[in-house]
Amino acid sequence: MATLSLRLSHSRCPKWSDPHWSDCYIQGLDQLVNEFNRGVLRVIKKILLLAFSGILATGCTSDDISRTDRLIFCSEGSPMIFNPQLAIDGATYNASSRTVFNRLVDFRLGTTEIVPSLAESWVISPDGKEYTFFLKKNVEFHSTKFFTPTRKMTSEDVLFSFNRMRNEEHPYHKVNGGTYEYFQSMGMGKVIESISAIDDHTVVFRLTRPEAPFMASIAMDFSSIFSKEYADQLLKAGKPEQFDHKPIGTGPFIWKKYVKDTIIEYDANKKYSLGPPPKYDHLVFVITPQPEDRFKKIKKKECHIINEPNPSDLEQFSKLSFAQIVRRPGMNTGYLALNTSHSPFDNVYVRQAINHALNKRKYIEKVYLSLANEAVSVLPPMVWGHVNRKAYRYDPKRARELLEKAGYPKGFSTKLWYLPVGRPYNPNGKLLAEMMKEDLAAVGIKVKLVTYDWMEYLNRVRRGEHDLAQLGWTGDNADPDNFISQLLSCNAVAGGANIARWCNPEFDELVTKARIASQLGIRAKYYKEAQRIFQQEAPWVPIAHTEIFRVHLNSVKNYILSPMGTENFHQIEIRE
Repeated sequence: MATLSLRLSHSRCPKWSDPHWSDCYIQGLDQLVNEFNRGVLRVIKKILLLAFSGILATGCTSDDISRTDRLIFCSEGSPMIFNPQLAIDGATYNASSRTVFNRLVDFRLGTTEIVPSLAESWVISPDGKEYTFFLKKNVEFHSTKFFTPTRKMTSEDVLFSFNRMRNEEHPYHKVNGGTYEYFQSMGMGKVIESISAIDDHTVVFRLTRPEAPFMASIAMDFSSIFSKEYADQLLKAGKPEQFDHKPIGTGPFIWKKYVKDTIIEYDANKKYSLGPPPKYDHLVFVITPQPEDRFKKIKKKECHIINEPNPSDLEQFSKLSFAQIVRRPGMNTGYLALNTSHSPFDNVYVRQAINHALNKRKYIEKVYLSLANEAVSVLPPMVWGHVNRKAYRYDPKRARELLEKAGYPKGFSTKLWYLPVGRPYNPNGKLLAEMMKEDLAAVGIKVKLVTYDWMEYLNRVRRGEHDLAQLGWTGDNADPDNFISQLLSCNAVAGGANIARWCNPEFDELVTKARIASQLGIRAKYYKEAQRIFQQEAPWVPIAHTEIFRVHLNSVKNYILSPMGTENFHQIEIRE
């Protein structure tokens, strides 16, 4: 830029013999200096921005930790969006539904017991097809720089929140992608016949059939309640996309700012309507994808809580006098999905062969450091309806026989996608993939390993682009349906959560019967029969059920780890 300015000045100057020649060139030199100074300022600005980004990326200092008005949480990943209706990942739930929003009912902290939330009570009809909810009065939505509510929460907001998911003609249905994976995978659109408001504080859900898991379903994150007034304001302004990126809710924290992949800031909601407000003023998420970096941060006291620590670091964590480990059995399943819409995985003998080829006991020892149990089916042991029958033992010889029976005596080549980040159900996707590759090579299956960044990985497997893909699931409630319908039903293929893309009508019929039945014993019988079909058809290789861990500083009091693995922050106190 400066060179161009000098050249222009030179072209306008008279010949050197002119008495004004020197004045002209002095002016040109001044122009050059000014341009240079502006360039220096731009460089300084960039340096300052980089430094600021570095501060954000490293989180906060140990001085920040000593403050009792701020809680710093080092999270494992970025939210996909700030609307839990449009996502199925824990990072999004922790950043949205667990902080900003509430639901009609919720789970008592640390349990799967359903308790009142935005609804203070409810009545279920004798035939199990009508649910009437009586809403709490005087519940306030958040007031921010970008939205000021003029009314309290009413039935209108409940109808808006559910109708957005169930009605394709709803003005917000297609906003920001319009994919409601939970709602669709669980068949909620077919279950809910209508939703109506009797008055401002009474809502009636009419169902097409009895639905045993219905109360557990509406306690889940995707059933969060949103402000219709905020939605209408954005629609009128022509900015509906903002609705899911700058959220407004009724929850204990008010969303303030998000710097992508770096930091999320919240203020405590001092007008929280569902209980005492948080006992600190600010909540900060410092996004730290790698477990080794989260370990460094807690060692330096740069965060109060870290989630999903690497199991290999637990011994070192136990030596920290200023921190403590929280652990409990996880309601989760890690698995390898076999994409049945891709050849040769549409052949059941190939799928059975892969189940025999993989040495899960070795994975439990080397990848999970013996802090997990070998999985034999979909459901973890702590969920009722779980089956203990082991359908496949490690048997490479049997795997080769099945491959020959399938028409692949010399094996074949394929791609195995592995998780790019540690998850509760899979702490080291790359190591697990390398061990799987070795086992599959022993039976003639040549594997190329593939991965992507976390968000792209999720989006691609939901579209069914993979052959073999690692994934897992942490239950959102203690009902078997949350695993079985959500991950393996025919509805879940279209919804994207069934990444095996396996659709079995007999399996689906049993699952539907289980959802309609009211008696627990009958429901368990149907789910166990469905799992036997799953084991025979082998759309997955179930790998492990793990414990879940968190580490927090001793100054953090009243931290309660959910069996679902999600975070709850509002009950926490910080005391030095």
